[in-house]
Amino acid sequence: MDDRPTLEDIRRAPKVLLHDHLDGGVRPATIVDLARDGGYEGLPTTDPENLRAWFEEASNSGSLERYLETFSHTVGVMQSVEALTRVAYECAEDLAADGMVYAEVRYAPEQHLSGGLTLEQVVEAVLDGFAKARQDFGIRVGTLVTAMRHQARSMEIAELAVRYRDLGVVGFDIAGAEAGYPPTRHLDAFEYLQRENAHFTIHAGEGFGLPSIWQAIQWCGADRLGHGVRIIDDIEVDGGEARLGRLAGYVRDKRIPLEMCPTSNIQTGAAKSIEEHPIGLLRRLSFRVTVNTDNRLMSGTTLSREFAKLRDAFGYGWDDLQWFTVNAMKSAFVPFNERLELINGVIKPGFAQLKWSGARPLA
Repeated sequence: MDDRPTLEDIRRAPKVLLHDHLDGGVRPATIVDLARDGGYEGLPTTDPENLRAWFEEASNSGSLERYLETFSHTVGVMQSVEALTRVAYECAEDLAADGMVYAEVRYAPEQHLSGGLTLEQVVEAVLDGFAKARQDFGIRVGTLVTAMRHQARSMEIAELAVRYRDLGVVGFDIAGAEAGYPPTRHLDAFEYLQRENAHFTIHAGEGFGLPSIWQAIQWCGADRLGHGVRIIDDIEVDGGEARLGRLAGYVRDKRIPLEMCPTSNIQTGAAKSIEEHPIGLLRRLSFRVTVNTDNRLMSGTTLSREFAKLRDAFGYGWDDLQWFTVNAMKSAFVPFNERLELINGVIKPGFAQLKWSGARPLA
């Protein structure tokens, strides 16, 4: 008998997701519908299943820049209030079906203005979709508004995050290609957020190395690191013994959460395979690691599938999956009492029930 969880077991577990892009998880059939309704003519195919396959194939390039190009189609059809509300609602529905009890979903409002919307209309449309989904499915989704690191609107988006933080926007982020666009380009926005006691994460250590992580933490004051895979470059392993450099030691000692997305990291070339993904070593060394989806459409994944891949690669059981989940809830951008309530009232009891329901052959 093997007490490691099956994929179906994992789907039933109460899970937490911190790194998921709204425009990276749109249903293919919805993309086709929205393209038709909005007059978007750039899709490579209008057959939903063929479109799903195209997104996955185009994303398996090994290049972050090429990976990001696929978003022109999803963003292209998300240019109206109706489209944004529908995509947000369906996102929450899909996450709830995969067992999520709390999720943070991010998007860049500045990318949804070509149809004439204002930044405020974009934010309110997304919040409306998630609010309706909470009523219908019981899942709470906090949103992160993202500024594109190659643009110059980060202060404007940071102010937007603060303005809507009591209405469902729980934090701020910067995203996009890392090389050539260091976090310090947006230092004024991060300093503003710190003065406002606001939360923010920074994409760092995915397409670029340790300098990006160092800037995100020591210059910009990031609460969390989006990906952070390249922190492995500051860890030496010799004969099974690991020696942490100054930056890696600081990240571990300060319990800075790492929002790791295994499948996506392989697609963008940040990791070679699931078996070789740094998450195995970082978990063994007790970094504050969380497991995430990044872009469910492009990666053809769900959080349950990510956990199942880690189970197969590293032999993880229920205790490991609970550890990742509690890490994520501890690191969420919601008040401490709400985090504690979900950890002690939902997550731990849910995992305990699944764990002790009986070992079974591994499927």
